[in-house]
Amino acid sequence: MPLSNTSTTYGSVTKTFHWLTALLILAMFPLGLLASDLAHDVRGGSASPDDSALQLAATLFSMHKTIGVALFFVALARIAWAIGQPKPALLNGDKPAEAWLAETVHWLLYGSLVAVPLSGWVHHAASSGFAPIWWPLGQSLPLVPKDERLADITGTLHYLLQWMLLAAIALHVAGALKHHLLDGDATLRRMLPGQNPALPTERQPGHVLPLLTALALWGAVLGGAGWLGWFTPRDHAADIAVQGAPLDAVESEWQVEDGSLQITVVQMGSEVTGSFADWTASIDYSDSADANGRHGSVDVTISIPSLTLGSVTSEALGADYFNAEAFPTARFNADLLSTDDGKLARGTLTIRDQSVPVEMPFTLDIQGDSATAQGGLSVDRRAFGIGGESTGSLAASVEITFDLTARRAAP
Repeated sequence: MPLSNTSTTYGSVTKTFHWLTALLILAMFPLGLLASDLAHDVRGGSASPDDSALQLAATLFSMHKTIGVALFFVALARIAWAIGQPKPALLNGDKPAEAWLAETVHWLLYGSLVAVPLSGWVHHAASSGFAPIWWPLGQSLPLVPKDERLADITGTLHYLLQWMLLAAIALHVAGALKHHLLDGDATLRRMLPGQNPALPTERQPGHVLPLLTALALWGAVLGGAGWLGWFTPRDHAADIAVQGAPLDAVESEWQVEDGSLQITVVQMGSEVTGSFADWTASIDYSDSADANGRHGSVDVTISIPSLTLGSVTSEALGADYFNAEAFPTARFNADLLSTDDGKLARGTLTIRDQSVPVEMPFTLDIQGDSATAQGGLSVDRRAFGIGGESTGSLAASVEITFDLTARRAAP
């Protein structure tokens, strides 16, 4: 069997691309559907954070994403090969309606084979956390930021385009079976192993009208979804069951003017970083230390419902994790010390109903009445009763970091 196509039959390379694509699609669709169902069960509360369903869902999602990336590159290679090859003409080109439909379906297939995995890949790159792609080239994409709005748009695109791909595949399979069982021609046999040449009809459809039809179908589906509001920006705050009241301002010797408070967790081997939008700090600090190296103290109150943690924010605030409804604030009380190794905040971190002694190294730069500080520490989430004891899907260690700019209050 020749490698290249002829005017009457497909070569072995084209056939290999065709059946490899079919195999990848047959694996990708059920994996994605099953993973979505399992993730819905976990988020719906029917599976606990220690339940194997969470780890299984993440594994299935990783398989789905990895196969999707493979499909994307296979589709590009298939298109590149097809551009330089003659295409065996249709055996029913003398039937205008059937020929037009067949060519339209082929445009839909080729476009969707690129657009579906690409939209899913961009959605993955724009989202935070859960189920990495299994390959060594990282989880991000050039020019694709971590952005919930972009993740929403590409997630919707991926959902719509996958069903268009599935519809095109159904029409493609139905057409092949119709040719084989009803017409008795060699349309299907030409794509099977071996040489199965067949003489095409003299009349053949053009490419412009089927292409325009395919574009119109894509436009109708995406435009209709836009008209129905599917691409309207989601209010992610509305997805979170617990909405905490803003924290009251606190009096402090040093008033925080700007800063961030972040946490980083490791889920299924991937880092997910989030931040608390609402927190207060009462800071008492003197340039001179007492005999024990103590410069002052800090009292930080954190609004737990103000946390954003990518796509897993609502789960993080739920009863099995931070339980923000029952414990809406966390607190850090510490003495500010000078040690041989530098500055150190030594005190107690209280999350949920657990208080744990902690030490946090930090750097401090004071210029007149302005100060900047950065620091961080690692804690074991299990010490606070967060996420259960299992570390199969969520690592025990959580990184907490801060940076701030503060100004000395007027006397």
